Amino acid sequence: MELQERLNEVRSHIAAAERQAGRPDGAVQLVAVSKTFDADAIRPAISAGQRVFGENRVQESQGKWPALKAETSGIELHLIGPLQSNKAADAVALFDVIETVDREKIARALADEIKRQGKAIRLYVQVNTGLEPQKAGIAPDDTVAFVDLCHNELGLSIEGLMCIPPADENPGPHFALLAKLAAKAGVDKLSMGMSSDYEIAVAFGATSVRVGSAIFGAR
Repeated sequence: MELQERLNEVRSHIAAAERQAGRPDGAVQLVAVSKTFDADAIRPAISAGQRVFGENRVQESQGKWPALKAETSGIELHLIGPLQSNKAADAVALFDVIETVDREKIARALADEIKRQGKAIRLYVQVNTGLEPQKAGIAPDDTVAFVDLCHNELGLSIEGLMCIPPADENPGPHFALLAKLAAKAGVDKLSMGMSSDYEIAVAFGATSVRVGSAIFGAR
């Protein structure tokens, strides 16, 4: 199956999941996860009309996205991998959305860089819903206070929450927890769901899903 066919299939599954959940058409944004794929592999997705992409690493993204953004207007680039504070300046310069704000140190570094560069970046707090020690993200119990700190003390505009449920667990309870935390924190957006579970995420209120291998193929 060609990339365009796979992309259209994912789009149709999202649309069907929206209808099944009684949600409006277009309620869920598709973030095509292009990490590890080079510019030549990404261009067919852009040609097929995809404009929103997700990447894991700042350095890898710097090698391909400035040229791709120069070729096509309207690209929206999301950082969906862990961010180190020494990469904050580069991340703010390149990305439109950073989904992995997960600790005070990185929040402060981003606040400084956003102010210095004068760029309006959309931000999400990553929540470690499974409390997995190897995984980035703030603990669920600390999420509301952390969003408050970002808003009130650092002046950051947090628009949503993001999670990656444990691979060996039913994702539904994790998606439900993220939605509950977002409501408590007063944010509207929910970035949740990947290739294996994005239709479930739509049912639980995802506003964006991050789909890679179902579009680009195995890495």
